[in-house]
This record gives sequence, C-alpha cells and structure tokens, in this order.
Amino acid sequence: MIDHAVIFRSLKPEELKILRAVENGMKTHEWVSVEDMASSSGLSEKEIDYRLKNLTDLDLLERFTGHYVGYQLKYNGYDILAISALLRRDTINSLGGLVGVGKESVVIAAMGRSGMPLAIKFHREGRTAFKQVKRKREHLVDLHNTNWLYASALAAKHEFEVLKKLYPAVSVPEPFDQNRHAVVMEVVEGHELSRVKLEDPQWYLDRIIEQLELAYRNGYVHGDFSEYNVMVSESGVTIIDWPQAVATGTKIGDQLLERDVRNILTYFSRKYRIRVFTEEIVKKIKEFS
Repeated sequence: MIDHAVIFRSLKPEELKILRAVENGMKTHEWVSVEDMASSSGLSEKEIDYRLKNLTDLDLLERFTGHYVGYQLKYNGYDILAISALLRRDTINSLGGLVGVGKESVVIAAMGRSGMPLAIKFHREGRTAFKQVKRKREHLVDLHNTNWLYASALAAKHEFEVLKKLYPAVSVPEPFDQNRHAVVMEVVEGHELSRVKLEDPQWYLDRIIEQLELAYRNGYVHGDFSEYNVMVSESGVTIIDWPQAVATGTKIGDQLLERDVRNILTYFSRKYRIRVFTEEIVKKIKEFS
C-alpha cells in the first residue's frame, strides 16, 4: 500500500497533468498512448516520456506493450487525482496515514479546514468481481462498457448521495465531499462489531434494528449488512459502508432487507445466543415506516 501523503508531495505539476491526461484518455481507450497524453496535457512527448518511468515506479500507472505502448491509471493514481481535487476545493488541507483496507475500499486519514479529523474512503471495484458487482448494484446495472475506475466513481457518488439523505436522521458517518471514487466523511468512533465482546448484546441489537428502521423510513435498505459494517461505542451504533444501498418499495429492496436482517440476527444468535425471528423484525421495520 502506498503512502499517499509522501507520494503526493513528491509529484511535480507535470506529473499530475500526465495522470489527468491518462484519466481523460481512458474514457475512450483501455490503454492511452504518449501521443494522446501529449494532445490532452499540452506537454511534449519528450517531457511525458521522461516522467512516465517515475509514475510507473510509484505504482500510479501501468504500462502495456503490444502493437503500441500504452498506459492506464492504477487505483493509486486515481487516488492521487482525487486527493488533488479535494485539496483544491479546500475540503482537506493535510493527509494522514492508512486507517484500514476493506474488500472494496481503502481508507486514509485527513484533516479538514478547521482541524477536524476526517476519513477519505477510496472505493475499489475489484476487476475480477466487476460483473457480479454490476449485477447487484442499482447504479451500475444499465451500464455495459463501464471501466473499473468509472465504476468506483459511481459507487462513491451513490454512497455519498445515500449518506447525505440519511444523515443525521440515521446514525451514519456525516458526509462532507465526494470526488471521483473518494468520499470524505467524519471519523467514526468505536470499534467494529465483529471485533468486540458486548456486555449487553441485546441493547446493541435493539439499537441496530432501530437504525435499520430509520434507514427504511428514510428510503433506503443497506443491501450488504453484517457485523462488519456496524461500529459500536458506549453511546450506541453507527452503520457504515452504504455503496450497495437500494431504495425501499422495490422487490430487490424487500429481498435485501430480509437478507440484511437475517445476517445480523444470525450473528447475534451465533455469538450471543439471542434468538429472534427474521420475519418478526422485517414486519416491525415495515410497520414502523
């Protein structure tokens, strides 16, 4: 995993221009030639050739040699472009270290304008799982030629929009900004549910169900709910990771609500021997709304 802060500080303006040129070229080409980069960036091909080795060595670009030499952004390079935009917007003014790596995301620390600690979540739509991701995410199902970077940007946009609609009625991270595949949000206190032993598990289960009810009332089903996206603290719970959220009042929404509830009840049954029927909770959530 790269050190985003160190790499960003090391880059020259010309190198950022090259990254943007590759991003622009990937809208129409899988691999972007030096000639296309020059046309898009205004830099000479000689200047670009000189800079490309450093960008590939830093793991920001990938090089392809076939009937022509081409380049494409790696996720690290896409991260750098999002960071650059967030700094220009003054959403963040400094970067911290790695907070965590998930199945489909990387999170780093940052600082906001007033010194507020923030988290930047970079979406990672895995290439091997992309077809499955398209099938289960509402915001991707009608897109047939989406590249991996664009898919990640769509996931980030969707999660940001969902968080804006849910916060503060639902206990979710407060969202501040979104660019490309990055979502800037508040730092969530507490620990992941899967990593703790609760002294009063029934109280926490009740709080979790309350948040699912509130989310449903505000128009969304989480869609990928489990013990891995619940943060717990002494004051309550926060529900994280909403890129797979779907609207209520749909067939898929009803199916995913039932699955979400079953997942969390199975966890509490297995770990704490608390037994509740899925159908009972689903009915309660729908009646509450």
